[in-house]
Amino acid sequence: MEQPQSNEQRSDSSDISDAEGPHADSKHKQQTHGTDPEEHIRDKQMKTGQAWLRLFRLAKPEYKLLGSAVGLLFVSSSVTMAVPFTMGKIIDIVTNANSVIPFGLSLGQMFSGLGAIFVVGAVCNTGRIMLIRTAGERMIARLRKQIFDRVMHQDLGFFDRNRTGDLVSRLSTDTSIVSKSITNNVSDGLRASISAVAGLSMMVYVSPKLTGIMLGIVPPIALWAVLYGRYIKRLSKKTQEAVGDLTKVSEERISNIRTVQAFSRESQEVSRFDVEVQKIFGLAKKEAMASGLFFGGNGLAGNLAILAFLGFGGRMVMSGEISIGDMTSVMLYSAYVGSALSGLSSFFSEVMKGVGAGSRLFYLLDRVPSIARNPQGTVIPKQQFTGKITFENVSFYYPTRPDVPVFQNLNLDITPGSHVAIAGPSGKGKSTVTSLLLRFYDPTNGRILIDGHDLKELNLDSWRSHVAVVPQEPVLFAGTIRENLLYGKPNATDAELIQALDMADAWYFVERFPHQMDTYVGERGVSLSGGQKQRIAIARALLARPDILILDEATSALDGTREAHVLESLFNVAAWSGNKNMTVITVAHRASTLKRSDTVIVLGDNGTVEEIGPYAELIANPDGYFHHLMAAQAAEHAQ
Repeated sequence: MEQPQSNEQRSDSSDISDAEGPHADSKHKQQTHGTDPEEHIRDKQMKTGQAWLRLFRLAKPEYKLLGSAVGLLFVSSSVTMAVPFTMGKIIDIVTNANSVIPFGLSLGQMFSGLGAIFVVGAVCNTGRIMLIRTAGERMIARLRKQIFDRVMHQDLGFFDRNRTGDLVSRLSTDTSIVSKSITNNVSDGLRASISAVAGLSMMVYVSPKLTGIMLGIVPPIALWAVLYGRYIKRLSKKTQEAVGDLTKVSEERISNIRTVQAFSRESQEVSRFDVEVQKIFGLAKKEAMASGLFFGGNGLAGNLAILAFLGFGGRMVMSGEISIGDMTSVMLYSAYVGSALSGLSSFFSEVMKGVGAGSRLFYLLDRVPSIARNPQGTVIPKQQFTGKITFENVSFYYPTRPDVPVFQNLNLDITPGSHVAIAGPSGKGKSTVTSLLLRFYDPTNGRILIDGHDLKELNLDSWRSHVAVVPQEPVLFAGTIRENLLYGKPNATDAELIQALDMADAWYFVERFPHQMDTYVGERGVSLSGGQKQRIAIARALLARPDILILDEATSALDGTREAHVLESLFNVAAWSGNKNMTVITVAHRASTLKRSDTVIVLGDNGTVEEIGPYAELIANPDGYFHHLMAAQAAEHAQ
């Protein structure tokens, strides 16, 4: 597994569990309470001219390869376009005993020379294809990297509005379409353009009169191509969106196959998948019909033109205006021109497909994350970092529920080196506190201070380097236990890994695996139990030796004995890490967890702090909010 190099290694942002409500982009949406003009990728539109220009700019880094390919294209096309003229001359030579072979060559020498020229053309065409394919693959790789980089640096709200499958479709399918439209397709378009211009020029040179007859079909074909291209552009965009929907459905169902099978919903999911397949099939049928009509109409126009050509050309041969060889040359050139016009039509439709796919990619490339990373922001050096946390009149609304406040004027202080537990009913903002603290979202009003600095003014990567998170439902990457642990500290030694596993009460089961830390855990850690995954995630967080450790129901999958062991280690982690000021923030429901904290912050129904104090003091107050909360939980568990 490749080890990331950024400071984001300390926090698994995609793994944070938020029971209070759906994630949403705060900076763009909080102030407007949910009116985000960029609600979804497919809503973003771009003018065709702008999209064309940006498509071709993508190929700029490959200008040397593409320029060489164009040079080879001119050579190979010149050879190709010489064939009809040469064929006409050969016909005149063999049918007219008085004809003279150019340059005083014999017939055999002329054929040998033509063969050599054709070999040069074939070599150039081979080189052209190789260069174009290489440039195309390099561009796909570069574009995918750029898109993935932009996606990885988006704010969390972006991922709340766009499913994983949809983004994967853009990384794979859309990038291939865009690359093809501006490499292979442009090469074919240039070849068709050269063939059309050279063919028409040679037709005019040989017989202007016959050329005029053949040109009569060009205007209707050009108009037909423009109409067809516009239709294909719209259809291509709809098709790519449908492919994205299909990818979303398949990715989500396959990744949650255990739930599907547990409820015996396999047949229903197959039907759901088939609905999406039929959408794509319906769009494909429309494209097939449009393409059939377009190319069939072009073919009919070309055949009618050939009939007219043969009629007029035959009369001109009979009247002696042109020779049989010249008529043959013009006819071959007209075939080349017809093929070139068809190629240009195909080029236009493929470019329109690229514009459709590119408009969504450009949105990803252009989208500015609402949570700024603030690289020029304040950096608090580790030796000066104390970790004092202050929530100052913080209010927060989820944009999808603008009338339901999560917090209203929330005020709390967390002192450095303390062990703080956040308690409260489900859905009242406990996990949201940690999300705001990690700056996954910004408060609607108020501010969060870190050592007296507004969190928004801090360098985001630097700030997150001080924090490690263990979410309630940790996600392990498809790899080995070792690789997942190294995500927390890429240069950790085996001794450090084992020590962290032991602190997390995980080494005892890891060492029993045949391959120990090199055991493959499967996608999202599927081969491990829930408790094992949590402990691996805890060990990963401990390796980072953070200044602030956030545990969001991090021991919820453990039994009482194992939880006690893990908690004992966690609350001694400051001594182990050598950081006496390490702050531990625990989101918890269990009394066993709350008892071990220095302070319990109790969040109430109205989004404010109901009580703050040591567990023993709060539980001893029979009229207190916390006492009633714990009593209700105990009664619920007793049933």
